[in-house]
Amino acid sequence: MQTRNLIRLSVVPALVMGLAAVAIAGDKDAGSSAHVGEKAPDFQLRDTAGKTHRLSDLSGKIVVLEWTNHKCPYVQAHHKNKTTAKLAEKYKGRDVVWLAIDSSHYADAKVNAEHARTMGINYPILHDADGKVGKAFGARTTPHMFVIDRQGTLAYAGAIDNAPMGKTADTPRNYVTEALDALVDGSQVAISTTKPYGCSVKYARR
Repeated sequence: MQTRNLIRLSVVPALVMGLAAVAIAGDKDAGSSAHVGEKAPDFQLRDTAGKTHRLSDLSGKIVVLEWTNHKCPYVQAHHKNKTTAKLAEKYKGRDVVWLAIDSSHYADAKVNAEHARTMGINYPILHDADGKVGKAFGARTTPHMFVIDRQGTLAYAGAIDNAPMGKTADTPRNYVTEALDALVDGSQVAISTTKPYGCSVKYARR
C-alpha cells in the first residue's frame, strides 16, 4: 500500500510538470521569426488573380498585413462594416500598402475572389495554404494584424482594435490606425503590441 502511494506521489508532479510544459509551449509562436522592432521576414505569395507579391519589393512603403479567413465571423464583421476597406482606402495615397493573407489549409483563390467582390475589399488577398508565412509571422488569429515600417521593421503586431465584433466596454480605439498615423508622420508607434482576437488560423495539420 505504501509503495502504491509513493508511486502516485511521484507520478502526479511529473504530470503537472508535463502539462505546464505544454501550456508554456502553447503560449509561444512556434517557428516565428517576426518580432516587433526587428526586420520582418520576407515572403513571396500570389493573390487571387495569380499576381506575385514580395515584401522586399515594397521597401520604402508602410505595409499592413491582415491575416484573414472568409469563414471567420470576426473577419466577416470587419468586412461587412468596411473597417479594413475604409482604412486601406484612407491610407492608399500615403505610401501604405494593405495586404490580406489567408493561411487556411483550404485557402481557395476563387472563393476569396468572390468574397472580396461581395464585401467590396479593395486590396489583394494572398494565399499561404502551406502556412509557412503565417507561422513565420506567428499569426494566431483572424484577424491578426502586422504593420511594417518603411525600413522593413515590424512596428506593430496584434488586434486591429479593442472592439471584437464591434463591442467594447472601453473607449473604442483602432490600434492599426494609431500605428499608421504615427508611421506616416515619422513618429514612434506608442502601442506596438496587443493581444489579437478572433478565430484561430486554420493551419494544415502535420
